[in-house]
Amino acid sequence: MKLTPRLTLMLTVPPLLWAGNAIAGRLTVPLVPPLLLNLLRWATVAIVLLVIGRRAIATAQGRADIRARWRYLALVGLLGVGAYNALQYLALTTSTPINVTLIASSMPLWMLLVGFVFFHEQPQARQVVGASLSLAGVATVLSRGDWSKLAQIHFVQGDLFMLAAAACWAGYSWLLVRPPASMQPANRPRVIGADGQPRTWNWAEYLLVQTLFGLVWSATSAGVEATLTDRVPQWTPAVAVALAYITIGPSLLAYKFWGEAVAQAGPTTAGIFTNLTPLFAALMSTAMLGDAPQAYHGAAFALIVAGIAVSSLRRGG
Repeated sequence: MKLTPRLTLMLTVPPLLWAGNAIAGRLTVPLVPPLLLNLLRWATVAIVLLVIGRRAIATAQGRADIRARWRYLALVGLLGVGAYNALQYLALTTSTPINVTLIASSMPLWMLLVGFVFFHEQPQARQVVGASLSLAGVATVLSRGDWSKLAQIHFVQGDLFMLAAAACWAGYSWLLVRPPASMQPANRPRVIGADGQPRTWNWAEYLLVQTLFGLVWSATSAGVEATLTDRVPQWTPAVAVALAYITIGPSLLAYKFWGEAVAQAGPTTAGIFTNLTPLFAALMSTAMLGDAPQAYHGAAFALIVAGIAVSSLRRGG
């Protein structure tokens, strides 16, 4: 499909918002413990979604449908809500937004590994080459541009947390693409829409249910964090502003825009735009945090983009 100005904007806004999430997290985790921040984020998201997606849980039949699918919904809630952003915020306590977003670009590799191990998906040669290039980009970040020291690399703890986050998101994405029969699009729970006609869950209703399950995991991890650490949150106006941003921007608007844009442009074209995230993060870091990008960040970004481009090539003939 041709990229119109409107569609291009819809594909560009989510990476911008996701980059902003990394900056907001970096600014906020010194004030609020990272796992508590994740809990607050998704609790606030749930409040908003209870207004626009409440039909999913409004009836006894709707709640029964959710109970019948609770194992799957609990797992996607764990990976997508309870784990991914919690690990990202943990990563930002010791790593920079530029590093975090570049390491997150290792997603093609994790997608291949998760697909192969858990879903018996055989990777194509171009996908392997593309993932290898992306992995080379991540290695460039982890080695800080000195590949001769890669064998003796000293991992920053945040880098490892972000690698784990990328693996969790890959698992979450595969579960969305390959759900059980009860969660195939035609078999999802049905609600009565505003027009009085039955329909399956829309994006807000589906995200609400995922969020409610994810809150169980988020609350548990935040409770463990509070038990093991003596950090006391510092409630400042800046924290309130950051929380409002990560609730409305990366959690709601980006999800909505991305879903609509991918449906129009297709996942291959949309995937190229995700690599704008580390570029935006680098620009924001320079402007707001004083973390100027280094030469190796540019090399890593080029390798990651090359990997996505190769992965997206269509077979000839």
